[in-house]
Amino acid sequence: MTARPAERHPLLHPALLLSLAQLLWAGNFVLGRAVSAHVPPVALAFWRWAVALAVLLPLTWRSVRASWPAVRGSLAVLVPLGILGVGNFNALVYVGLGQTTATNAALLNSACPAFILMLAPLLGGPRPGRGQVLGILTSLLGVLVIVAKGDPRTLLGLAFNRGDAWVLAAVLSWACYTVLLARRPAGVPAMALLTVTVAIGLGWIAPFYAAEAWRGARVTWDAVTLATLAYVGVLASVVAYAAFNHGVAALGPQRSGAFLHLLPAFASVLAALLLGEAFHAYHAAGIGLVLLGVRVAGGRARRADPPDA
Repeated sequence: MTARPAERHPLLHPALLLSLAQLLWAGNFVLGRAVSAHVPPVALAFWRWAVALAVLLPLTWRSVRASWPAVRGSLAVLVPLGILGVGNFNALVYVGLGQTTATNAALLNSACPAFILMLAPLLGGPRPGRGQVLGILTSLLGVLVIVAKGDPRTLLGLAFNRGDAWVLAAVLSWACYTVLLARRPAGVPAMALLTVTVAIGLGWIAPFYAAEAWRGARVTWDAVTLATLAYVGVLASVVAYAAFNHGVAALGPQRSGAFLHLLPAFASVLAALLLGEAFHAYHAAGIGLVLLGVRVAGGRARRADPPDA
């Protein structure tokens, strides 16, 4: 009798994991903006990953040690992953959020799936299919509906500043990270991979953190700071990155990229729930288009072996 393939647990479905990552990162955007005058941006990035590494190491050090030969032989991939996805992206986003509006940041972040589609063929990946392009454009339209508040004339009044350039640099860095995830070494389990890339990213941020502190920027160590670091270090880092990496490994970078459009949709809902901002009909319309675009771009998920745990 032919053995039936193991069923994937519903909570580990790639689409659900990718959506969870966007929800947690939406909270990170909202929180990063809220504490931008309370915690210096590079310090926030440094301590975020210091907390994440402190959580990961007790859980994964045996796995990292067992896979160390594969890690050492894959540094040409792991070092860029750590710099692009852990070091650059988060520090640049926090710097940008201190100088631009959340609206502009959400709009710029929504360009990431398009960057992924453009970069994938240049970095050795497949060309995007027609359905993927259509899905990306549909979900981007949904984002624009939210940003424009239902009035296209609002987009003409958006002003861009230096903070937007930092966010755009972060988006490009994340697009490269997502594409390079397809080259993750097969001999390194997922959580060991996350631990190694976090350590690399933390080492990359450290000298910039030292320079920021030398210029006089200081962290205010109080309950707000500790609560912020708990969220960004555990939920927005360990949990969200593990979920995103697993989803990309299962669906591929191009299909997974469409899920990035969920971030501004989630952010608008969180702003309504947590900050008391009104939820309008254009929010519902935009979120509907985002979800439709994600569904079109993702297509029917193929059955695949899950990534190494």
